[in-house]
Amino acid sequence: MNRVFPYLVLSASLGLAGCAAYYSVFGLSKLFSAQATAVIIMASILEVSKLITASYLHRQWRSITVLLKTYLVTAVFILMCITSLGIYGFLVSAYQETAYELANQDSKLAVLELKKKRYETAALDVRTEKESLNKNITELTTGLSNNVIQYTNADGEVITTTSSATRRALQEQLSQTKSRRDTLYAREIAYSDSVGNIDQQMLKLQTESKVSAEVGPIKYVAQRVNQPVDNVVNWFILLFIFVFDPLAVMLLVASNRMFERKETLTEVALEVTEEESKAESVKATTPPASPKPEKSIEDIYQENKKRIILRSE
Repeated sequence: MNRVFPYLVLSASLGLAGCAAYYSVFGLSKLFSAQATAVIIMASILEVSKLITASYLHRQWRSITVLLKTYLVTAVFILMCITSLGIYGFLVSAYQETAYELANQDSKLAVLELKKKRYETAALDVRTEKESLNKNITELTTGLSNNVIQYTNADGEVITTTSSATRRALQEQLSQTKSRRDTLYAREIAYSDSVGNIDQQMLKLQTESKVSAEVGPIKYVAQRVNQPVDNVVNWFILLFIFVFDPLAVMLLVASNRMFERKETLTEVALEVTEEESKAESVKATTPPASPKPEKSIEDIYQENKKRIILRSE
């Protein structure tokens, strides 16, 4: 795994750099659409040069002058900013299409909401008038029940009777009021049905629209932080570009460092192997030393005698 990991880091850095370069070049070409091909060639070469410059800076940092360091670091930083701006332009351009669809959907929902409020207001007026008519019907019915006229005749008797004219007038008013109430009942039902249909249209527009599914999470986050959707999308894009191209450059530098360590360890291993092989060859070519003859007892006695004499002197 230790042998493969540097290549994984290098692959990740090149993959990120390639994606960043593609989106940046695409965004810049849209910005300068009159010379799109020339911009693509120029931006592609700059992206490759940026990666090579970052690797060169890491490998030759101690051997180059301060002026060259300053210029190359500044150039890499500016190119990273240009790449990030290109990615920002690409993502903003991609979001604009969704934003237009979202604005169109919001406009349709606003129109439906306005119609719904009008129908609800009309239904409320109908219910208010209907309640008033019900009161009138109750009063007219009571008036018909109490349509009694009392008078005293010539003999002094109290005569109780009803007024035909009053009864006819009350019945006519009662009939007209009931007819009006029935008409209001029908209108109230029609308005309620219209409100229900509008609710179904709004629900269908919100659930079956692709743009609702795409921006649903962003809208939820916008509602939670109490910010417009455009602001939340802008924050998300900024966070995205801050970790895109800079991460690719940092991973490239990290992979260079890992490969340098690997090369150093390989060189040390080769040197050790060479020294061991030289030592083995020297040992093989050197003739074995002749074994020393064993000393006799007389020789040992004479050596000890000489040491005693030297000490006594």
